Amino acid sequence: MVWGFFHEIGRKIIHITILIVLVIYNIIQNSYTKQLALLFLVLLLIIFLVLEYFRLELGWKMPFFSQFIRPKEQNRMYGVIYFLSATIISFAVFDHNIALAALLMTTFGDMVAALVGKRYGNTLIYRNKTWAGFLAELAINLAVGFIILENIYVILGMAFVATIVETLVDELDDNLLIPLFSGFVGQVILFSL
Repeated sequence: MVWGFFHEIGRKIIHITILIVLVIYNIIQNSYTKQLALLFLVLLLIIFLVLEYFRLELGWKMPFFSQFIRPKEQNRMYGVIYFLSATIISFAVFDHNIALAALLMTTFGDMVAALVGKRYGNTLIYRNKTWAGFLAELAINLAVGFIILENIYVILGMAFVATIVETLVDELDDNLLIPLFSGFVGQVILFSL
């Protein structure tokens, strides 16, 4: 239990590095163009795909990162590939703030759900997901929404969809699904108002 909790903290610290990517994306977009910023994200995706080629196809062990790979990720692509793909799609398709909120809900909501669920979760809601993790994630997703977005309906829709997707998904990668589903719902709600 203790190792699982601290191991999860190590994994989540790696996930927070996506904030650096988002900052660089915004700097490039604001200083140059959105297309150049998207090309930067595609370059990062290509770099990680090459690293995954070495890891999965050639069997190379990646120093430091290997210890944070979950057993189910040993023989399939690591979550960063899915997250970068979702980041590119989100910024290309959704309004900037909706994309940003969806990505931050994925980053912080998932992180808090895992940590709170592992530490305090006793009552299962679905498979290995707990009520404590669910409620903690919902609270964080709502907070992200209120910080980034203005419309209450968009905030509520995105926060609930992000939380529900995280809770129901186990085999599919939530790093791809949460931003796409919550961003899509937020964009549709915004268009319908």
